[in-house]
Parts: sequence; C-alpha cells; structure tokens
Amino acid sequence: MIDRKHIGHAFPPHVSLIEAGRVRLYCQAIGETAPTHWDAKIARSAGYRNILAPLTFPTAVSMDSPNPRRVIELLDISLTRVLHGEEQYDYFAPICVGDEIATESKILDIYDKKGGSLEFVVLELNMHNQLDERVCKIRRSFIVKGTQSGFEGRSS
Repeated sequence: MIDRKHIGHAFPPHVSLIEAGRVRLYCQAIGETAPTHWDAKIARSAGYRNILAPLTFPTAVSMDSPNPRRVIELLDISLTRVLHGEEQYDYFAPICVGDEIATESKILDIYDKKGGSLEFVVLELNMHNQLDERVCKIRRSFIVKGTQSGFEGRSS
C-alpha cells in the first residue's frame, strides 16, 4: 500500500521558458495548423502577447521538472505497475512564447479500490506566468496496480 502520509506533499516549483521553436515543434507533432500558433504577427493581431501555445502544451511544460519521476520515486512505486488514469485542465490565461511558467505540484489524494488491488494517486499542478497570472491548473491521476490483483508488471 502507498503510504497516505504523502497526501498534501508539495514539490518545489520549477520554471519553464516558453520558446518559439518548442511551440512550433509541438504543433507539428500534434498537427496544429492555426496561424496563431505559428506566426507572432498574426497572434498579436488576435490579441495575444506573442505566438500562442496550444491548449495541450501545459502537459509538455509539466514535464520540465528537473525530475519528472519524482512522484514515483517519493512513493517508492515500481514504474511497471503504473497506468495513466485521467487528466483535467482548467485554463485561466493563454500561454505565449516568451512566457516564464512556474509550475507548482502537490499530491492531493491517495486512495484504493478493489480491496487495495488498485491504488490511485491524484496530483494537482498549478501554473503561473511571469505576470503572476494563473494560466492553468492540471488535475491528473495515475493508477498503481497492486500485487494482490494478479496484474504484476513485467519488464520488457
């Protein structure tokens, strides 16, 4: 069982500089073609500070942590037992090229189902830009398969 003492644990924030090349590469990867995501002049004429990052870009920003596996390591979980649960996004302001996004994350909850054979870890990530505007909140969960379930992971 994952120790519930970690509920409420806050990780040190990390800061990401949003760069044009990274936003363009991300847009290529997801097939985003809207001109506000590619052209600064068009983005500014649409009312943005600069090239607009796509709505799913905060996921990439969240991975900028110096240690993206820090939750797994803190909870002492084998990666072979982890499944993606769900993600929910709340948007408050746009993320644009040139922004410095500070991401704070904490463990909101840890609970189990099926007699402990499945454990759920719920995280909340809050992002603010250099203007101290809250830009996004991500609530995500992952599932940890317990050894009681018979679903033990295998190494590839």
